[in-house]
Amino acid sequence: MFSAMAVIQEAYIHGVSTRAVDDLVRAMGLTGASKSQVSRLCEEIDERVQAFLNRPLEGDWPFLWLDATYVKLREGGRIVSMAVIVAVAVNTDGRREILGITVMPSEAETFWADFLRSLTRRGLRGVQMVISDAHEGLKAAARKILGAGWQRCRVHFQRNLLARVGKTNKPVVSAVVRTVFAEKDRDQAHARWREVADSLRERFRDVAELMDEAEHDVLAYMAFDESLRAKLHGTNPLERVNKEMKRRTNVVGIFPNRAAVVRLVGALMLEQNDEWAVSRRYMPVEKLTAMCDDPHTAMTIAAQ
Repeated sequence: MFSAMAVIQEAYIHGVSTRAVDDLVRAMGLTGASKSQVSRLCEEIDERVQAFLNRPLEGDWPFLWLDATYVKLREGGRIVSMAVIVAVAVNTDGRREILGITVMPSEAETFWADFLRSLTRRGLRGVQMVISDAHEGLKAAARKILGAGWQRCRVHFQRNLLARVGKTNKPVVSAVVRTVFAEKDRDQAHARWREVADSLRERFRDVAELMDEAEHDVLAYMAFDESLRAKLHGTNPLERVNKEMKRRTNVVGIFPNRAAVVRLVGALMLEQNDEWAVSRRYMPVEKLTAMCDDPHTAMTIAAQ
Protein backbone atom coordinates (compact mmCIF):
# COMPACT_ATOMS: atom_id res chain seq x y z
CA MET A 1 0.00 0.00 0.00
CA PHE A 2 2.97 2.31 0.51
CA SER A 3 3.57 2.38 -3.26
CA ALA A 4 -0.05 3.24 -3.99
CA MET A 5 -0.09 5.99 -1.37
CA ALA A 6 3.17 7.44 -2.69
CA VAL A 7 1.74 7.51 -6.22
CA ILE A 8 -1.45 9.19 -5.02
CA GLN A 9 0.40 11.81 -3.00
CA GLU A 10 2.77 12.73 -5.80
CA ALA A 11 0.00 12.80 -8.40
CA TYR A 12 -2.26 14.90 -6.18
CA ILE A 13 0.39 17.54 -5.65
CA HIS A 14 1.01 17.64 -9.41
CA GLY A 15 -2.63 18.36 -10.13
CA VAL A 16 -3.76 14.99 -11.49
CA SER A 17 -7.51 14.41 -11.14
CA THR A 18 -8.81 11.95 -8.54
CA ARG A 19 -10.20 9.63 -11.21
CA ALA A 20 -6.94 9.64 -13.15
CA VAL A 21 -5.01 8.85 -9.97
CA ASP A 22 -7.26 5.87 -9.21
CA ASP A 23 -6.85 4.58 -12.78
CA LEU A 24 -3.09 4.94 -12.48
CA VAL A 25 -2.97 3.00 -9.21
CA ARG A 26 -5.05 0.19 -10.71
CA ALA A 27 -2.85 0.12 -13.81
CA MET A 28 0.08 -0.58 -11.49
CA GLY A 29 -1.73 -3.67 -10.29
CA LEU A 30 -2.63 -2.11 -6.95
CA THR A 31 -6.02 -1.57 -5.38
CA GLY A 32 -7.63 1.85 -5.24
CA ALA A 33 -7.31 3.88 -2.07
CA SER A 34 -10.09 3.81 0.51
CA LYS A 35 -11.53 6.98 2.05
CA SER A 36 -9.60 6.40 5.27
CA GLN A 37 -6.36 5.98 3.34
CA VAL A 38 -6.99 9.16 1.38
CA SER A 39 -7.76 10.90 4.68
CA ARG A 40 -4.39 9.82 6.08
CA LEU A 41 -2.73 11.01 2.90
CA CYS A 42 -4.31 14.45 3.30
CA GLU A 43 -3.23 14.59 6.94
CA GLU A 44 0.37 13.88 5.92
CA ILE A 45 0.28 16.62 3.28
CA ASP A 46 -1.34 19.03 5.76
CA GLU A 47 1.40 18.42 8.33
CA ARG A 48 4.13 19.16 5.81
CA VAL A 49 2.36 22.21 4.42
CA GLN A 50 1.53 23.72 7.82
CA ALA A 51 5.11 23.24 9.05
CA PHE A 52 6.29 25.08 5.94
CA LEU A 53 3.73 27.89 6.13
CA ASN A 54 4.28 28.51 9.84
CA ARG A 55 8.08 28.32 9.94
CA PRO A 56 9.93 31.20 11.64
CA LEU A 57 11.30 33.88 9.32
CA GLU A 58 14.82 34.92 10.22
CA GLY A 59 16.90 37.90 9.13
CA ASP A 60 15.87 40.83 6.92
CA TRP A 61 13.71 40.55 3.80
CA PRO A 62 14.18 43.81 1.86
CA PHE A 63 11.85 42.98 -1.06
CA LEU A 64 8.43 41.35 -0.89
CA TRP A 65 6.30 40.34 -3.89
CA LEU A 66 2.58 39.70 -3.49
CA ASP A 67 0.09 38.48 -6.06
CA ALA A 68 -3.34 36.89 -6.22
CA THR A 69 -4.87 34.07 -8.24
CA TYR A 70 -8.58 33.39 -8.02
CA VAL A 71 -10.13 29.96 -7.44
CA LYS A 72 -13.66 28.71 -6.89
CA LEU A 73 -14.69 26.93 -3.72
CA ARG A 74 -17.78 26.03 -1.73
CA GLU A 75 -18.59 28.11 1.32
CA GLY A 76 -21.88 28.59 3.13
CA GLY A 77 -23.70 26.41 0.63
CA ARG A 78 -22.60 28.58 -2.31
CA ILE A 79 -19.85 28.48 -4.91
CA VAL A 80 -17.71 31.59 -4.46
CA SER A 81 -14.55 33.03 -6.00
CA MET A 82 -11.71 33.72 -3.59
CA ALA A 83 -8.22 35.15 -3.89
CA VAL A 84 -5.25 32.89 -3.19
CA ILE A 85 -2.43 35.20 -2.12
CA VAL A 86 1.21 34.15 -2.41
CA ALA A 87 4.05 36.06 -0.74
CA VAL A 88 7.60 35.76 -2.08
CA ALA A 89 10.58 37.63 -0.65
CA VAL A 90 14.33 37.95 -1.07
CA ASN A 91 16.58 37.88 1.99
CA THR A 92 19.94 39.57 2.42
CA ASP A 93 21.66 36.43 1.13
CA GLY A 94 19.98 37.10 -2.22
CA ARG A 95 17.79 33.98 -1.93
CA ARG A 96 14.13 33.82 -2.91
CA GLU A 97 11.68 32.10 -0.61
CA ILE A 98 7.94 31.65 -0.54
CA LEU A 99 6.99 33.11 2.83
CA GLY A 100 3.34 32.20 2.97
CA ILE A 101 -0.07 31.90 1.37
CA THR A 102 -3.60 32.77 2.38
CA VAL A 103 -7.12 32.50 0.98
CA MET A 104 -9.04 35.80 1.15
CA PRO A 105 -12.65 36.60 0.23
CA SER A 106 -11.51 39.89 -1.32
CA GLU A 107 -8.45 42.12 -1.65
CA ALA A 108 -9.70 44.74 0.79
CA GLU A 109 -7.18 46.49 3.02
CA THR A 110 -8.31 44.65 6.16
CA PHE A 111 -7.52 41.24 4.64
CA TRP A 112 -4.15 42.40 3.35
CA ALA A 113 -3.35 43.81 6.79
CA ASP A 114 -4.28 40.53 8.51
CA PHE A 115 -2.02 38.56 6.16
CA LEU A 116 0.93 40.93 6.56
CA ARG A 117 0.52 40.84 10.35
CA SER A 118 0.66 37.04 10.23
CA LEU A 119 4.00 37.31 8.42
CA THR A 120 5.41 39.82 10.92
CA ARG A 121 4.39 37.55 13.80
CA ARG A 122 6.57 34.86 12.23
CA GLY A 123 9.51 37.26 12.06
CA LEU A 124 9.19 39.18 8.78
CA ARG A 125 11.19 42.40 9.08
CA GLY A 126 13.36 44.78 7.10
CA VAL A 127 10.97 45.10 4.15
CA GLN A 128 11.87 48.18 2.13
CA MET A 129 9.54 47.70 -0.80
CA VAL A 130 6.47 45.64 -1.68
CA ILE A 131 5.94 44.81 -5.37
CA SER A 132 2.47 43.99 -6.68
CA ASP A 133 -0.28 44.81 -9.12
CA ALA A 134 -2.39 47.90 -8.40
CA HIS A 135 -4.22 47.32 -5.10
CA GLU A 136 -4.90 50.39 -3.00
CA GLY A 137 -5.75 48.17 -0.03
CA LEU A 138 -2.41 46.41 -0.28
CA LYS A 139 -0.53 49.68 -0.70
CA ALA A 140 -2.11 51.09 2.45
CA ALA A 141 -1.55 47.90 4.45
CA ALA A 142 2.11 47.69 3.40
CA ARG A 143 2.71 51.20 4.64
CA LYS A 144 0.87 50.70 7.95
CA ILE A 145 2.06 47.20 8.84
CA LEU A 146 5.52 47.08 7.28
CA GLY A 147 6.44 50.76 6.93
CA ALA A 148 7.44 49.87 3.39
CA GLY A 149 7.19 51.60 0.04
CA TRP A 150 5.28 50.15 -2.90
CA GLN A 151 6.20 49.35 -6.48
CA ARG A 152 3.34 49.02 -8.96
CA CYS A 153 4.11 46.22 -11.41
CA ARG A 154 5.31 47.86 -14.60
CA VAL A 155 3.91 45.16 -16.90
CA HIS A 156 0.45 45.31 -15.35
CA PHE A 157 0.53 49.09 -15.49
CA GLN A 158 1.28 49.05 -19.23
CA ARG A 159 -1.66 46.70 -19.78
CA ASN A 160 -3.92 49.03 -17.80
CA LEU A 161 -2.61 51.96 -19.82
CA LEU A 162 -3.14 50.35 -23.22
CA ALA A 163 -6.67 49.31 -22.25
CA ARG A 164 -7.48 53.04 -22.54
CA VAL A 165 -6.29 53.22 -26.14
CA GLY A 166 -7.88 52.01 -29.38
CA LYS A 167 -6.33 49.02 -31.13
CA THR A 168 -4.71 51.01 -33.94
CA ASN A 169 -3.00 53.40 -31.52
CA LYS A 170 -1.67 50.82 -29.04
CA PRO A 171 1.73 50.26 -30.77
CA VAL A 172 2.52 53.99 -30.89
CA VAL A 173 1.49 54.69 -27.31
CA SER A 174 3.32 51.60 -26.06
CA ALA A 175 6.51 52.61 -27.86
CA VAL A 176 6.57 56.16 -26.51
CA VAL A 177 5.87 55.03 -22.93
CA ARG A 178 8.70 52.49 -23.12
CA THR A 179 11.16 55.31 -23.74
CA VAL A 180 10.74 56.23 -20.07
CA PHE A 181 12.03 52.83 -18.98
CA ALA A 182 15.12 53.15 -21.14
CA GLU A 183 16.37 55.96 -18.90
CA LYS A 184 19.06 54.93 -16.41
CA ASP A 185 19.01 58.01 -14.22
CA ARG A 186 16.13 58.33 -11.77
CA ASP A 187 15.57 62.07 -12.21
CA GLN A 188 15.74 61.77 -15.99
CA ALA A 189 13.22 58.94 -15.91
CA HIS A 190 10.75 61.09 -13.97
CA ALA A 191 11.34 64.02 -16.29
CA ARG A 192 10.82 61.82 -19.36
CA TRP A 193 7.64 60.38 -17.79
CA ARG A 194 6.13 63.85 -17.49
CA GLU A 195 7.20 64.74 -21.03
CA VAL A 196 5.50 61.63 -22.40
CA ALA A 197 2.33 62.27 -20.40
CA ASP A 198 2.12 65.83 -21.68
CA SER A 199 2.77 64.75 -25.27
CA LEU A 200 -0.16 62.29 -25.07
CA ARG A 201 -2.54 64.55 -23.18
CA GLU A 202 -4.33 66.15 -26.12
CA ARG A 203 -5.11 62.93 -28.02
CA PHE A 204 -5.20 60.44 -25.12
CA ARG A 205 -6.38 62.29 -22.04
CA ASP A 206 -7.23 59.07 -20.15
CA VAL A 207 -3.69 57.80 -20.70
CA ALA A 208 -2.11 61.04 -19.52
CA GLU A 209 -4.27 61.13 -16.40
CA LEU A 210 -3.30 57.56 -15.49
CA MET A 211 0.36 58.47 -15.96
CA ASP A 212 -0.08 61.51 -13.71
CA GLU A 213 -1.60 59.30 -11.04
CA ALA A 214 0.86 56.40 -11.26
CA GLU A 215 4.24 58.08 -11.82
CA HIS A 216 5.83 57.53 -8.41
CA ASP A 217 4.34 54.06 -7.93
CA VAL A 218 5.61 52.74 -11.28
CA LEU A 219 9.07 54.35 -10.98
CA ALA A 220 9.68 53.49 -7.32
CA TYR A 221 12.24 50.83 -8.30
CA MET A 222 14.50 53.56 -9.74
CA ALA A 223 15.55 54.48 -6.17
CA PHE A 224 17.62 51.29 -6.01
CA ASP A 225 20.92 50.28 -7.58
CA GLU A 226 20.72 49.64 -11.32
CA SER A 227 21.82 46.01 -10.84
CA LEU A 228 18.63 45.31 -8.84
CA ARG A 229 16.09 47.15 -10.94
CA ALA A 230 15.33 44.40 -13.48
CA LYS A 231 14.09 42.20 -10.62
CA LEU A 232 12.15 44.98 -8.87
CA HIS A 233 9.94 46.66 -11.45
CA GLY A 234 7.38 43.86 -11.65
CA THR A 235 5.99 40.60 -10.31
CA ASN A 236 8.16 38.32 -12.45
CA PRO A 237 9.18 36.12 -9.47
CA LEU A 238 5.53 35.08 -9.19
CA GLU A 239 4.57 34.73 -12.86
CA ARG A 240 5.75 31.14 -13.25
CA VAL A 241 4.42 30.20 -9.82
CA ASN A 242 0.98 31.60 -10.61
CA LYS A 243 0.87 29.91 -14.00
CA GLU A 244 1.59 26.51 -12.48
CA MET A 245 -0.81 27.12 -9.60
CA LYS A 246 -3.57 27.99 -12.08
CA ARG A 247 -2.89 24.85 -14.10
CA ARG A 248 -3.15 22.61 -11.05
CA THR A 249 -6.16 24.30 -9.47
CA ASN A 250 -8.02 24.18 -12.79
CA VAL A 251 -7.86 20.38 -12.60
CA VAL A 252 -9.82 20.51 -9.36
CA GLY A 253 -12.35 23.03 -10.65
CA ILE A 254 -14.30 23.73 -7.46
CA PHE A 255 -12.64 23.14 -4.10
CA PRO A 256 -14.76 21.77 -1.23
CA ASN A 257 -13.42 24.37 1.25
CA ARG A 258 -10.53 26.75 2.00
CA ALA A 259 -8.49 24.03 3.69
CA ALA A 260 -8.40 22.05 0.44
CA VAL A 261 -7.05 25.10 -1.39
CA VAL A 262 -4.33 25.63 1.21
CA ARG A 263 -3.41 21.93 1.04
CA LEU A 264 -2.91 21.84 -2.73
CA VAL A 265 -1.41 25.31 -3.20
CA GLY A 266 0.73 24.93 -0.07
CA ALA A 267 2.17 21.66 -1.35
CA LEU A 268 2.96 23.31 -4.68
CA MET A 269 4.64 26.25 -2.95
CA LEU A 270 6.71 23.90 -0.78
CA GLU A 271 7.88 22.13 -3.92
CA GLN A 272 8.77 25.44 -5.60
CA ASN A 273 10.61 26.66 -2.51
CA ASP A 274 12.75 23.51 -2.46
CA GLU A 275 13.65 24.15 -6.10
CA TRP A 276 14.71 27.73 -5.35
CA ALA A 277 16.80 26.56 -2.37
CA VAL A 278 19.25 24.78 -4.68
CA SER A 279 19.22 27.33 -7.51
CA ARG A 280 21.53 30.31 -7.94
CA ARG A 281 21.01 33.49 -5.92
CA TYR A 282 18.28 35.75 -7.24
CA MET A 283 20.08 38.98 -6.33
CA PRO A 284 23.73 39.92 -5.66
CA VAL A 285 24.60 39.73 -1.95
CA GLU A 286 26.99 42.67 -1.96
CA LYS A 287 24.38 45.06 -3.39
CA LEU A 288 21.74 43.92 -0.91
CA THR A 289 24.13 44.26 2.02
CA ALA A 290 25.18 47.77 0.98
CA MET A 291 21.54 48.78 0.49
CA CYS A 292 20.40 47.42 3.87
CA ASP A 293 23.30 49.23 5.57
CA ASP A 294 22.13 52.54 4.05
CA PRO A 295 18.97 53.76 5.83
CA HIS A 296 18.61 56.64 3.36
CA THR A 297 17.33 54.34 0.62
CA ALA A 298 14.61 52.83 2.82
CA MET A 299 13.49 56.25 4.07
CA THR A 300 13.32 57.59 0.51
CA ILE A 301 11.08 54.73 -0.64
CA ALA A 302 8.83 54.77 2.42
CA ALA A 303 8.28 58.52 2.01
CA GLN A 304 6.88 58.17 -1.51
